[in-house]
Amino acid sequence: MSRPEKTLPPVTRRNFLAGSVGTSLIMGFGALVPAGCAREEIQKEMADRTFSPNIWFEIAADGATNINIIRAEMGQHVGTALARIVADELGVDWNTVSVTHVDSDPKWGFMVTGGSWSVFQSFTPMSQAGAAGRKILIDAGAKLMGVEASDCVAANSVVRAGDQSISYKEIIGRGDIDQVLTEEEVSALPLLPAEQRQFIGKPVKALDIPAKSKGQAVYGIDVELDGMVYARPVLPPTRYGSKVISVDDSAAKEIRGYQEFVEITDPGNIIQGWVAVIADSFWSAKKAADAINIEWEAGPTADVTEADIQAKGAELAADKESGGWLVDDGDVVAARESAAQTLSASYTTASALHFTLEPQNAVAEWKDGHCHLYGGNQWQSLILPYLAGSLGVAETDITLHQQYLGGGFGRRLFGDQMIPTALVAKALGKPVKMVFTREDDSRFDCIRSPSVQQMDASFDADNRLTGIEHAAAAGWPTKGMAPAFLFDGTNGGKIDSFSISGADHWYTLPSHRVRAINNPLAQETFLPGWLRAVGPGWTGFAVESFMDEVAAITGEDPVAFRLKRLDAAGKNAGKAPEAVGGASRLARVLEDVAKRANWGQDVPAGRGQGVAVCAGQERTMPTWVACVADVSVDENTGAVTVNKLTYSIDCGTAVDPDGALAQAEGAALWGVSLALHEGTEIENGEVKAKNLGAYTPLRMPDVPELDIAFVDAGEFPTGLGEPPLIVVAPAIANAIYAASGARVR
Repeated sequence: MSRPEKTLPPVTRRNFLAGSVGTSLIMGFGALVPAGCAREEIQKEMADRTFSPNIWFEIAADGATNINIIRAEMGQHVGTALARIVADELGVDWNTVSVTHVDSDPKWGFMVTGGSWSVFQSFTPMSQAGAAGRKILIDAGAKLMGVEASDCVAANSVVRAGDQSISYKEIIGRGDIDQVLTEEEVSALPLLPAEQRQFIGKPVKALDIPAKSKGQAVYGIDVELDGMVYARPVLPPTRYGSKVISVDDSAAKEIRGYQEFVEITDPGNIIQGWVAVIADSFWSAKKAADAINIEWEAGPTADVTEADIQAKGAELAADKESGGWLVDDGDVVAARESAAQTLSASYTTASALHFTLEPQNAVAEWKDGHCHLYGGNQWQSLILPYLAGSLGVAETDITLHQQYLGGGFGRRLFGDQMIPTALVAKALGKPVKMVFTREDDSRFDCIRSPSVQQMDASFDADNRLTGIEHAAAAGWPTKGMAPAFLFDGTNGGKIDSFSISGADHWYTLPSHRVRAINNPLAQETFLPGWLRAVGPGWTGFAVESFMDEVAAITGEDPVAFRLKRLDAAGKNAGKAPEAVGGASRLARVLEDVAKRANWGQDVPAGRGQGVAVCAGQERTMPTWVACVADVSVDENTGAVTVNKLTYSIDCGTAVDPDGALAQAEGAALWGVSLALHEGTEIENGEVKAKNLGAYTPLRMPDVPELDIAFVDAGEFPTGLGEPPLIVVAPAIANAIYAASGARVR
């Protein structure tokens, strides 16, 4: 698999442009146009749409406000969340607001939806953009009313000064607005205090719901083009190294609607050993693909099993010199060598699938040497260079037309389904719609890698904790798909932060070392992927389960043990704006959830409580989460029932309260699913479970009661898509121990 060179997007200085174009007012962050530049230059910049904004918006002649969104909509109402940030500062009437999920034109800059980043990364620039727009409209409105701008306020798409008022619609119709604010001027603009916000943190209608409720929303799988044919891929026995020896389509020719097959040749070497079956309908393509007979030479990992991968991970984790050091505080070697007692535990997690409701699909069409691709994508900026390499064209000759996603969860961060679709369309010279069956989708999934973690603690003669060593071995998604994001650890070894975040927790420890280790056998067997919560989804399991085991040796209650070490000392003090208060905020939610869950209450035999905390998704963007699980364990069968999950969550400011609750509920239930119900294994070099007959996510009868409360800190907003998932598995594991005396590792 060849990987294009890709670096982080450059940081550029941007001015804020506002210009009258036709009968509309367009505003946004643009290319560096000097303040005070000629009116014609601003109008050209606006009319040609040549500026390269992160976000921009337009107020039409009828007062309608459209906000362009670079983030992918996959059920989380991200467009509504981001639009309300702009709308609050801009001072518009929410009933006039709409959103557009934009294509991959380079003017939009770096496009990604994942990592719980959307609100966190967008809040400041979108707030400033709205505030800049409000200032420009107030200035224009004041001029038209003959008053001072300082005497004006703007709200509900109206500028008011005493008894006078003028609507945004009138300003645009009567005004001649061409203005540039410098980056410094934009940064200095005052933002609304929380008590003056109309939309942030308040109930508003989700803008995507009407189209979805009426069946009008267009997902990738809904796209149809004139003259389009259908394709179903026939996948080889291994992801890497397989070669087609022969193809016999004689049986496929008996299927009505079957046209031909295409043996895919990918210059980018991402798609290896594939054949696409072409037909005039999906069902014909499906049946023909089942009938076609292909002989392959399998790749070198055809006999690899889950046990092989886990054994390799355990071997690497046991080697104290392996991996890159993410954390190296104090002297863990001295703590280990002088220990009066030690504790060691190994924790494993299994392979897991994304299993999105909408299977992988794409539509490709070539027009005059330009490739148009339609589908749902979470990271357009990542897949574009791969597409360019495989198609032999410049990135600017490819446009990704964004559609709604029927589930993402990290799978659509790498839009590799677009590569074979575009290659087949190029070979056939006609539009192609490629649809993966559920089994195809599972086999082609960028799965969550199995992981092995070795935890070692040292204690002095008084059973006081003196150090913890943590080693985590897994396949790394970032190494496989975005290697430019790897960084050097303190010992010079490479680190994938997405596979180790969460191990750099907020507890104050005497000494602490964390090693991030790539498992090469996993990397060679499949393409590891980012599945919701990514690294913290398994590092949190080991950290929080082990904290309970350590507390048992020190003789402390699990909650008291954690609170003692969440002292916000040193590096755990936090910093503005994203982590004001540091570990003290994690202690606050822990105290809150312990009280609400009646921690320490007497429970019947076979029932127990377990606690876990996290500050996901990353130390640089912490959402403070604490969870108590109430679990029953059948003494005869060992069957586990999760009765209730109680949460306390501090995400700073919940921009979209209803969306925040939905994200937390969804993450909590997926956490239960991953902990107790779903998962698969690698067999013969690929996933064993391929459909719901064998892959068993959480079912309705097993859904526990959820009690989720948000602690309103009024601080900078952080993400919610993933953090509530992280705490579930360790909280359940710790509750199982409390109920039965058995440790789950």
